[in-house]
Amino acid sequence: MLLKYVIGRVGTRDPSVLVGPSIGEDAAVVDIGGGKVLVAHVDPITGAIEFLGWLAVHISCNDIAVRGVKPRWLLPVLYMPENASEELVDKITAQIDEAAKEVGAAVIGGHSEITPGLDRPLLSMTAIGIAEKGKYVTTGSARVGDVVIMTKTAGVEGTAILSTDFREVLLDLGVPQSIIQRGSEFVRKVSIVREALLLAEAGLATSMHDPTEGGLLGGLAEIAYASGKTLYVREEKVSIAKETLAIARTLGLDPLKLISSGTLIATVPSHLAKEAVELLKKAGIEASEIGYVGDRSENLVVVYREDGTIEKLDDVYVEDEIYRAWRIWEKKLKESKERCRY
Repeated sequence: MLLKYVIGRVGTRDPSVLVGPSIGEDAAVVDIGGGKVLVAHVDPITGAIEFLGWLAVHISCNDIAVRGVKPRWLLPVLYMPENASEELVDKITAQIDEAAKEVGAAVIGGHSEITPGLDRPLLSMTAIGIAEKGKYVTTGSARVGDVVIMTKTAGVEGTAILSTDFREVLLDLGVPQSIIQRGSEFVRKVSIVREALLLAEAGLATSMHDPTEGGLLGGLAEIAYASGKTLYVREEKVSIAKETLAIARTLGLDPLKLISSGTLIATVPSHLAKEAVELLKKAGIEASEIGYVGDRSENLVVVYREDGTIEKLDDVYVEDEIYRAWRIWEKKLKESKERCRY
């Protein structure tokens, strides 16, 4: 449906659009003359409540940074339920302000409204940056033989969301409070601006991507689709934090398919892979080699699981585990919230 009804309907064709709507590409790139390009991206935050403003800024800025471009300007659109309190508005906008200052971006406009029918607030954020023409990175530029690198751990954002929005459910299921508390602090790790700019400035990455919905595997599938390649990954090489593992196992979720802003995926020429990993580690950023890029086969991603099985992804869409968690645990989540009210 996306291909049939959305991506092909772009209004007037504009030759200055160098990268437009396409599956897997993180941000638009537009030639604005003078040897410069404008890089723009918009992202909605719909699966989180507690850190809505913070996530909206960092996730949209991540998609500018993976172009190798510093995010400069932000435009939030805030949709509030009819019963929203002043305290909720204060909390969300304070988070936007703090996160924008952290990445050095300015809020230059936007929109806010009371939206009938909502049961929780939603936030859509547009981020914009400027770069030199020819010096930006795309998702679809992975090359055969490249090594696949990831930073931090899988499921960073998902861990933060589950630790806050599912806190009572996790406690009821026996997850120690200390793990839940540490997991909630993962929200401070969702920015990949620093590591993406480091790799771009050093000229080490052929492609970069911010794996959001669908988690690490969803991000890998999008790189493969955009690049016309197949990515091969070994699960045992993927770093997963113990907090993520404990929470995912308790809820019956796959950490590799859990929303993962905060994890940068990059493809790097094989002879530069060690240099890239060392550069990131010297900057205090955890990084590891998890696989390689091959010629396109009938699959987008081939995952060698730790239990010896092989999982093959032939669809660019990977359902995120955060939405499966809402479906599976919705009843228990409501029961926990009712108990908290009394």
